[in-house]
Amino acid sequence: MNKYIEPKVNLEKIHRDKPIDELINFSVINIDKPTGPTSFDIDLIVKKELCLNKTSHFGTLDPMVTGVLPVALGRACRLMSYFIGKKKEYTGVMRIHKEISEKELKKEMANFIGKINQLPPVKSRVKREVREREIYSFDIIEISNDGKDILFKSEVQAGTYIRKLISDLGEKIGGAHMLELRRTKASIFEEKNSVDLYKFEKAVEDYKKGNEKILRDMLIPGEIVSKVLPVVQVSEKSIIKLYHGSPLFKEFVLNKQNIDDLETGDRIAVFCEQKLIGIFSVIDHAIVLGKAEFVLQPLKQ
Repeated sequence: MNKYIEPKVNLEKIHRDKPIDELINFSVINIDKPTGPTSFDIDLIVKKELCLNKTSHFGTLDPMVTGVLPVALGRACRLMSYFIGKKKEYTGVMRIHKEISEKELKKEMANFIGKINQLPPVKSRVKREVREREIYSFDIIEISNDGKDILFKSEVQAGTYIRKLISDLGEKIGGAHMLELRRTKASIFEEKNSVDLYKFEKAVEDYKKGNEKILRDMLIPGEIVSKVLPVVQVSEKSIIKLYHGSPLFKEFVLNKQNIDDLETGDRIAVFCEQKLIGIFSVIDHAIVLGKAEFVLQPLKQ
């Protein structure tokens, strides 16, 4: 996989040229979630505003947690599994219960770097059993004048509970709990590219009045999956066969020199130039390269 040379997919061109109705039905919008509503509430708001049959967020945030909440629109919901297992980044404020030096606090926080075992909180929706998660960074950004409140930043494996991380740290230093938390990155979606609900709703209002530009600027084409999966380009004459259920034969592939390092089970994004055909899983390298997991059929006119 490390030697794989990815053919160019021009996301800017796709974003610019695709008709707005097609974009709405196959894109992601990176919502800056406010405190209060649940992640599912945000889904419903976006779904209702855009009159879609389905929306789906990438990674749930607790009601009081703010920040990056990518929401897949329409057929892009099928892409969710290719994004949600990636790294997440958070900033937050924790309050420590006993006085501790900055040096000692940094030392204790450093002990959590790497693979740790976490028991999900009682209120979580998942089964309460110990799970291994990885902490990539856990750093102090700022300490309040009284030394009680710590602004921190952490990059973690998806599925890590930050509130539990702070609680577990507290057990080592005499107590700590989280006051505020904000997600700044989820997979490839970042805080700087997020949009708040008010601006989103205003953009939809303008779109319904005939001005699509602001909404278009907010929509991220579903072809963004090319940023997280290797890209395989196929010939134009193979498209119809793939649409009708054909496996991905090696003879369909144009960039054959780039597939040698793919391994059985790897997921690949299959394109014909700038058109996403679907997501396939690799099964062989001899005759049949892959089988379809998701084929993006053309929208019916």
